[in-house]
Amino acid sequence: FRTAFILGAGLGTRLRPLTEHCPKPLLPLNGRPLITYAMDHLIRTGVERFIVNTHHEPGAYPKAFPDNSWRAIPIIFRHERVLLDTAGGLKNIEDLLSQDEAILCYNGDVLSDIPLEGLISAHEQNRPDATLLLRTEGPLLNVDIDSSGTICDMRHTLGRPGVARCLFTGIYAVETSILCHMERGRIESVVDVFLRRIAAEPGSIRGVVIDEGKWHDIGSVDVYRETDVHMRQGSTRTGNGAV
Repeated sequence: FRTAFILGAGLGTRLRPLTEHCPKPLLPLNGRPLITYAMDHLIRTGVERFIVNTHHEPGAYPKAFPDNSWRAIPIIFRHERVLLDTAGGLKNIEDLLSQDEAILCYNGDVLSDIPLEGLISAHEQNRPDATLLLRTEGPLLNVDIDSSGTICDMRHTLGRPGVARCLFTGIYAVETSILCHMERGRIESVVDVFLRRIAAEPGSIRGVVIDEGKWHDIGSVDVYRETDVHMRQGSTRTGNGAV
């Protein structure tokens, strides 16, 4: 995996007023931007470049990364004049990707040290449209998976239960071939695209459960402040799911 796409364009409405003049991924945690923890996590997998989509307060990103890099890994910023949501944002970077390239996607408000080797190996073994990193614990268990690793349903939409319901971490691997199932300029969640593919071609969206490591979603002002305190003290807590 040469490329990692970090979703940084959200408005951060749940963290207002902290995000009124700062993109959520740039909020400081233990003295450095939240997004840099995702970058460090991804660097350990060997990625060679980051692509980050921007929308709210886009001028803050070049100030945070004046040489468009982090730890010598180049960052390409792709601005969205209209907020395109996760699938729209992914489609919007299509011209930056090689045909038949697999990329890692990572929500910009996630903080995790889950070992990603399991996600990468699971995806490379089957090469589905997408492989989602899942966990078995958390308050938002709304991804149904069967015993073979096929995702049957998300958000209880299709009425296709699996053998377990899991939490989606907001970290996933995708083949660029999935982009042909997205429409340029369309404002749409990647979950809606996944659901269409699940319905049309069972097995095209897979999941891998990894309960090792820590994971949390910085989803509220209270969680942000608690996490900052815990990180300064050398510990973290668990959060809600990505869907």
